[in-house]
Amino acid sequence: MDDPEARFTALYDRHYRSVLGYALLRAERQAAEDVAGETFLIAWRRLDGVPEQPLPWLLGVARNLLRKHHERGRRWTTSAERLAALLPEGDVADEVSDRRMALEALSTLPEHEVEAVILASWYGLGPAEAAKVAGCSARAFSVRLHRARRRLAGALDLTRTTLQEQR
Repeated sequence: MDDPEARFTALYDRHYRSVLGYALLRAERQAAEDVAGETFLIAWRRLDGVPEQPLPWLLGVARNLLRKHHERGRRWTTSAERLAALLPEGDVADEVSDRRMALEALSTLPEHEVEAVILASWYGLGPAEAAKVAGCSARAFSVRLHRARRRLAGALDLTRTTLQEQR
C-alpha cells in the first residue's frame, strides 16, 4: 500500500481494539483510551518504521506508554485485577464459576507471568513476537510462559480443591 493514509487507516481498523484491550488490562478506561490513542499517534509518526507484523510493535508501544503513566503516579492495576473486574456478579452458571476459578488462579501469578499468558493465549503471539512486547528475548519469554503455565495449573488445582471444600 503506497498511500500512507490508507495504510494507517488499515492499521488502525485492524488493531485498535487489540491495543485498547491490552491497555484496559492495565488502566482505567480513560487512561486506556489515552494510551491507545497515543499508540496510534506514534504509529502515524513512525509509519515507515512500523513492521510488517505490526501488532507486537503496537502492544510494545502501548506497554511503554502504560509504564510512563504508572511512573507519573497513576495506579497500575494488575492484569488479573482488570480481568476480574469484567466478571459479572453472581455465580449463576458453571461457566461463571469456571471463569472465577481461572481468574483467582491467575491472580496468584506474578504480573510478568500473567502478561505472558495473555500475550500467548489471548493475542495468539508467538514467543518472538510476544518477547518484543514484553521487552525480553524469545528464550526468556518461552521460559516465562512455561513457568506461568506450570504455576497456573497448580493454582487452578488448588483453587478447585478450595472451592470444592467450601461447598
